[in-house]
Amino acid sequence: MERAARPLNFLIVEDEPLISMDIEMMVEDAGHHVIAIAAALDEVEALPDEKAPNVALVDMNLARGSTGLDVNSYVQARWPNAIIVFVTANPQKIPQDFAGAHGVIAKPFSLAGFMSAVQYLEEVVCNPPPVSAPPGSFVASEAFAAFRGMQ
Repeated sequence: MERAARPLNFLIVEDEPLISMDIEMMVEDAGHHVIAIAAALDEVEALPDEKAPNVALVDMNLARGSTGLDVNSYVQARWPNAIIVFVTANPQKIPQDFAGAHGVIAKPFSLAGFMSAVQYLEEVVCNPPPVSAPPGSFVASEAFAAFRGMQ
C-alpha cells in the first residue's frame, strides 16, 4: 500500500473507553494521528482551535445525553473540511441524508474492514481520486460524493 502524503488527524468521539482505545490503536497503526478522544459533545466543544481534524469518527450514542447527530452538526460548523464518519452499532438511527455526514462504518467491524475504510479515506483526502474501490465496511453518503468532487 502506498502511504499518504501526510498523516491525517483523527478525532474519535466514542463514550465506550475500550472501543475508543481500539479505534485509536487502529488509526495509529495505519500511520495517522489521534488528536483527541471525546465521550460527548461538550468535550468536542472544549477542544482548542488548533485541534482541527481531517476525519471525525463519531458514535451515535454518546455520554451526557449528547448524540452523534449533535457532534456531526457541531463539527460541520466548526471544521467544515473534516470528513465525518459515523461508527455505530445503530446505523438505522442515521437519517437517510446522513445529516450531511460523509458515511458510516457499522459496528461490530473487523480489523480488516476498519483498516480498509481508513485507507480509503486516506486516499480521498491525500491522493485523490482514490485508487481503491470503496470497501464494503464503509457506506458513503451523497455528501461524501460531493466532497470527493471538490478534491
